[in-house]
Amino acid sequence: MPVISTNTAANTAVRYLNSNSTDQSDSLAKLASGSRITKASDDAAGLAISTKIRSDVAVLEQASTNASNAISILQTADGGAARISDILERMKVLAAQSSSGTVTDSERVYIDAEFQQLIEEIDGIAQSTRYNGDSLLESTSAATAGLSVVVGTDVSDTISLTTYALDATSIGVNALDLASATNADAAMTALDTAIDSVSAARAKMGATMSRFEFRSEAIATSMENLDAAQSAIADVDIAAEQARLSATSVKVQAAVAAAAQANEMPQNLLKLLQ
Repeated sequence: MPVISTNTAANTAVRYLNSNSTDQSDSLAKLASGSRITKASDDAAGLAISTKIRSDVAVLEQASTNASNAISILQTADGGAARISDILERMKVLAAQSSSGTVTDSERVYIDAEFQQLIEEIDGIAQSTRYNGDSLLESTSAATAGLSVVVGTDVSDTISLTTYALDATSIGVNALDLASATNADAAMTALDTAIDSVSAARAKMGATMSRFEFRSEAIATSMENLDAAQSAIADVDIAAEQARLSATSVKVQAAVAAAAQANEMPQNLLKLLQ
């Protein structure tokens, strides 16, 4: 029924115009941000999952750094242990020389002088093998007691990192001397034990290093998969959203034209009164 007091057609046109304008603004926001979820109402469950995934990825990035730092600690410790192992080999050569009946006690004094210097150097290397200011091969080092390294997204995702005390006292060579053949014989036995101790420590640190390396690879894989999942949930499909934007743009233009025509209807009805 044609009326002039209430322009129902204009109200309807404006309602569609507002709805279409909102859809157009939503599409523009998604295209501009690159995200399918620009507000919670777009996908409440997807937003919650996406937020959790982003949090996990951020934590995994730090876990990857933690694993890399742990590997660096173990590499540093192993480097010092390798030098100590070299020194012990030299000390055993000197002990074998001193143990021989072909040298005299006066000559053993000179051999022992080098031997004692090497004992001090073991302590020097143990003390100076540091990471972040902490000595790694001394019995007083915090690292030798075991460190818990977080390598995942949960507090339970840890790997224990332990270095080993390899100073002269810890490996039992601090009190050795080559002043006599008898002492040299005892030194050779003690040095064999010390060499075995250093080798065992290096083997254990190498095994832990290998574990951290594999965990680093696993973290990288997890981050890649989580990023893919995050993208599937939250990233906007550019082609599909552009198509929606084109459709809403046409609808907005149509609603504007319809509203304009609806506003002319009362004026046209007034002509009937003329």
